Amino acid sequence: KINSPSIFARKNYFYPDLPKGYQISQYELPIVEGGTLTVQVGDAEKTVRLTRAHLEEDAGKSLHEDFHGQTGIDLNRAGTPLLEIVSEPDMRSAEEAVAYAKVLHTLVRWIDVCDGNMQEGSFRCDANVSVRPQGSATLGTRREIKNLNSFRFLQQAIEYEVQWQIGEIEDGRAIQQATVLFDPDSGETRMMRTKEDAHDYRYFPDPDLLPLEVTAERLAAVRAAMPVLPQARREKFAAQYGLTVYDAGLLTASRELADYFDAAAAGADARTGKLCANWISGVLSARLNEEGIDIAQSRVGASQLRGMVDRIADGTISGKMAKDVFDAMWAGGGDADQIIAAKGLKQISDSGELEQIVDQVLAENAQQVADFRAGKEKAFNSLVGQVMKVTRGKANPQQVNDILRRKLAG
Repeated sequence: KINSPSIFARKNYFYPDLPKGYQISQYELPIVEGGTLTVQVGDAEKTVRLTRAHLEEDAGKSLHEDFHGQTGIDLNRAGTPLLEIVSEPDMRSAEEAVAYAKVLHTLVRWIDVCDGNMQEGSFRCDANVSVRPQGSATLGTRREIKNLNSFRFLQQAIEYEVQWQIGEIEDGRAIQQATVLFDPDSGETRMMRTKEDAHDYRYFPDPDLLPLEVTAERLAAVRAAMPVLPQARREKFAAQYGLTVYDAGLLTASRELADYFDAAAAGADARTGKLCANWISGVLSARLNEEGIDIAQSRVGASQLRGMVDRIADGTISGKMAKDVFDAMWAGGGDADQIIAAKGLKQISDSGELEQIVDQVLAENAQQVADFRAGKEKAFNSLVGQVMKVTRGKANPQQVNDILRRKLAG
């Protein structure tokens, strides 16, 4: 639900990172209320309810590591706009919380809400953690872990906090509502300040800011300009090309990657689409990671990759040859067909020619033939290797296997 109007409020509290003594935020009428997000946790899907999304200004950054026995305050980001997305307490483990955060991270980058750079603080997580006895319907007292800027820290912080709270309760101590920080060096959380309830912030409408109106025309224009979202793309890829949930998830890790796959697999049948997916999530992604670049900077375009995959699919080249073609394309050697012709990489698929080569190899390797017929399967692999050696790796592997097995069975 998009509220129009939504109201800006002043949130009043005292802390060194808040120079004005209050924060411009939203409370009673945030810009967004409700919604859900579907996340994949292992093999299961989980729906997480969203409470609200509201606009506010950022606070300063507390620096605890750089000052011995003191805390520094960096106010450079204070006052910059911030979108806070609040979820309902639907997550039951650190694993689920990380899965939710990753889906949200993908989504806000996908629709260009932010760049998602966690190292620079563009995307941060606050984790509210509580524990309760098994079977109890009442949530325990929560502690909020602030400003977690990596998924690894998010998981570690929640796991530590859960064990800490369980230990406190088992030792007979009550949990006090508080805001805490996670120390990555020690792997522990530590108290920052006691946590206020909403009424302690004394929210009231900001007298200097008008209500924020979002017109029906504006909403319609935004909806019309929205891209197809990750979940819909995953479902399309799975249905159209028979991809697994995992593979479809890899290909929708970013909008640019999904667009690349869409372009590479355009008009393809399921087999060719799967081949494109395997090459993108395998060899291409490994090369991008190796060089520290993203898909937008790939030196092999989607149409080039498809050209190479088509030559694998029609038997012109083998998978092993394709790696040489890919390397040449990455180095700027042109399209797949040009490279195949220039390097003489065309696979030998002529059955008559292969029959003659296989006959020659069998005649020259009588002992290995005898070993295979005596039940030694390794001898078969050796014979395949001999055929590939004679053809300098150009023989169609599947045809070689079929011809060899037929002749050895005769």
